[in-house]
Amino acid sequence: MKLFQQLLVAPAALGLLATGANAAELNINGVSEYASADQVTSVTQFSDVYPTDWAYQALANLVEQYGCVAGYPNGTFRGNRAMTRYEAAALLNACLDRITEVTDELRRLLKEFETELAILKGRVDGLEARVGELEATQFSTTTKLKGATQWVLGAAAFDGKRSGFLTRTSGGTSFSYNLKLDLDTSFTGKDLLKTRLRSGNMANVYGGDGLFAQEYGFDSDKAVVINRLYYSFPIGDSFTVVGGPVVRMDDMLPVWPSAYPSDMTYDFFTYAGAPGVYNLALGGGAGIYWKSENGFSISTSYLSTDAELSDPNFGGIGTDGSGDSATTQIAYAADNWGIAGGFTYASGNEGGGSLYIGNANLGAADLSQSGTTYSYGLSAWWMPEESGWMPSISAGWGLSDIPDPAIKNIKSATTQSWYVGLEWDDVFLEGNSLGIATGQPTFITDIDTKGKTGGFYKTGGGWAWELFYKFQVTDNITVTPALTYLTQPFANSTRLRGIDAVSGLVKTTFKF
Repeated sequence: MKLFQQLLVAPAALGLLATGANAAELNINGVSEYASADQVTSVTQFSDVYPTDWAYQALANLVEQYGCVAGYPNGTFRGNRAMTRYEAAALLNACLDRITEVTDELRRLLKEFETELAILKGRVDGLEARVGELEATQFSTTTKLKGATQWVLGAAAFDGKRSGFLTRTSGGTSFSYNLKLDLDTSFTGKDLLKTRLRSGNMANVYGGDGLFAQEYGFDSDKAVVINRLYYSFPIGDSFTVVGGPVVRMDDMLPVWPSAYPSDMTYDFFTYAGAPGVYNLALGGGAGIYWKSENGFSISTSYLSTDAELSDPNFGGIGTDGSGDSATTQIAYAADNWGIAGGFTYASGNEGGGSLYIGNANLGAADLSQSGTTYSYGLSAWWMPEESGWMPSISAGWGLSDIPDPAIKNIKSATTQSWYVGLEWDDVFLEGNSLGIATGQPTFITDIDTKGKTGGFYKTGGGWAWELFYKFQVTDNITVTPALTYLTQPFANSTRLRGIDAVSGLVKTTFKF
């Protein structure tokens, strides 16, 4: 019984003792029987008390929690019987005795654990002081800062009849970096305002951004730029809206259709085998997606790569000069596998929605970045439930139809791409992983040409191979040696056919 309960019952006890009563009003034998009865330990011991009784729960609490209610010798409680003042006094006395026992026990325990309690109090006081200091000096109550940087030491070599120029201009060892800082802000706990600051100088070796175009490669000539600025928020339980002036098409997808690789490497292998669909277009736009609890999702989005321009000849939103990219994806993702189909329409001043040149043979890239493209992709992935000899498996295929390329003497063209990626977890040591992948980056499979200019482009494609091993040095540092081998990376260009290329690098990633 708590202190305030004791204060409430004390006046009643005094009243019982102070008020007179004559013998006619008392049943002395009944009081004696009640006061001398053995204490029960469960309300079920009373033969005349039932769960349907209106005071059943209150009586159960007094018996089982406080242990201060006795019955009559015959095992009854007689709940409907009138209670004398002596019986009330006996009941109250039993409860007060019990409270005294509990209080004495608490005093004994407090004395016994006095030292430990003092230590705990000191720790709590210290934690309160630290929390107060953090609250006073914290960066923001709504924003978290996350960062990552990659340092890449690597070189490339070229072989073939016409490889001399590439060897002379791109054959040296380079040391470059990429840095990104994410400011993640939430106002409700369910929304996200993403601001990404980025800087890099990875412009080394053949198109794209660095050493055959690494996924994390970025070249801003060492300047710090805004690389993401968008806001996402839920609508109900299943819908989410994403949009902003600097958003990338994959930021507006609920599911990424690949499990390969866990450590980003050669760009083509990181975009589900269909770079025409997952074209990395970056600009101003918005999207919405629906995601169910059982794994199904549908998304659609639109952006313009030149949304900030007001001149309709060179930019804007939905104009003849805007770099349009509109993507729709339908996917199913279970705990360890999934499948997705996607479609992207891209057109405008920039053509094919900024398809990375590193993802395509030279020639195929020219076509994909001109005119209007209709791209289709199908991707799937599977991951084992436990690490072992079975790797995760990711595969994808893509096709782009280009009905009217903005290149003289070319009527139409079709490009395709595909890949298969395997990755083993906990190889040799826990946290380390081994990955290998192969496929054909975007290449021309059909072209309708006329005239001399059209003869510069040929069908057929080369192959790409990748091998990497990721060392998990600490929770925040990884070191990844990687090899990339390209056969015929210029297979669609009659001027540079017959060249092979290989690159080796060591990437160190710091996350903070």
